[in-house]
Amino acid sequence: MDWDGVLILAVAAVAAPLLVDRVERWVRLPGVVVEIVLGVLIGPQVLGLVETGVLLETVSQLGLAMLFFLAGFEIDFRAVRGRPIGFAALGWVVSFGIAVLALWGVGAGGAVLILAIGLCSTALGTILPIARDSGLLAGPVGPHLMAVGAVGEFAPIALLALCFSEGEHSGRTTLVIALVGLAVAAAAFGSLRRSARVGRLLSATLGTSAQLAVRLSVLVLLASVLLAAEIGVDIALGAFAAGVCMHVLLSALDEREESLVQSKLDGIGFGAVVPVFFVYTGVQFDLDALLGSPVALALIPVFLAAFALVRGAVAWVFARGSLAGGDRRALAAFAATQLPIVVIASSTAVERGLVGEAVAAAMVGAAMVSVLVFPLVGLRWARRSTASVAVEPI
Repeated sequence: MDWDGVLILAVAAVAAPLLVDRVERWVRLPGVVVEIVLGVLIGPQVLGLVETGVLLETVSQLGLAMLFFLAGFEIDFRAVRGRPIGFAALGWVVSFGIAVLALWGVGAGGAVLILAIGLCSTALGTILPIARDSGLLAGPVGPHLMAVGAVGEFAPIALLALCFSEGEHSGRTTLVIALVGLAVAAAAFGSLRRSARVGRLLSATLGTSAQLAVRLSVLVLLASVLLAAEIGVDIALGAFAAGVCMHVLLSALDEREESLVQSKLDGIGFGAVVPVFFVYTGVQFDLDALLGSPVALALIPVFLAAFALVRGAVAWVFARGSLAGGDRRALAAFAATQLPIVVIASSTAVERGLVGEAVAAAMVGAAMVSVLVFPLVGLRWARRSTASVAVEPI
């Protein structure tokens, strides 16, 4: 068992926020980008301190599952229902149609569908900590960002599960739809009145060693991931559905207690296993394939522009009438930020022989750049919008 590798990944995860703090006086880097870069450095193609293996892959997959669980858990469907979620869903359909037509037009062949799925995602789990820490979620952009991110994370992973699963279960498609329905049903029942009995039981154990709410969250996550794995679909779908369901269940708590549970889950996720996923993504990144191919290097700005047009520009158009000025541009920038689903889609495309490793590396590289650039641009636009409102005469 490669416990040395796990320790090195943990060291990299601790080093990432320290490095972010050191360079903040010159540039504000998202921690995710630093984690991936550190993974590349300690990986087999640079320093060779960490090799890929079963144990590291398992811990990384747990981190991926926790990332999608927290993304689903963060969504308050009562806050985004109505115009935000409706426009987000319609905008995603338009984005997907544009991506399919564009890829078909450039002769992507059998890779059209899976590349389109990758282009139409939004890294909700990645941008949420950035948006939350900056206070963006509490402003007018918040509900629209949550809606765009929810659809942009859930719809692509559901399509991947339906179209590119490898399970042998005869009722796979039915069970996938059941998982999708589970999350949708949870969202629909999210507006029902809170259960005092459930709330009392969960509240009673918040300050004890029982920690029922946290244990229940972990149980639901593991059960959903196991179900997804058994039927041959990506575990991210099960994890996302589990997060949505737990958010609905824990709404029986009052706001203070719900925030406390979320803080504890964030501690488990972003404090432990999620950084391992991003560092291991860097370890697995095929740097040689990227640097050894001029075509792949040239594709990075192409994919980056595609993210901005397919997701960002469409979100900007559909936000007309709901947001204005810097807020609208900020939403577009965050909507174009991609990573986890791009990693999943590109690796699946390589495994199926639909694209070469160089193209997949270029797509992941562009997604990494999007995490570095787009949220920073979005935050700057949002601050300008806030500043302009603050100086308006009364």
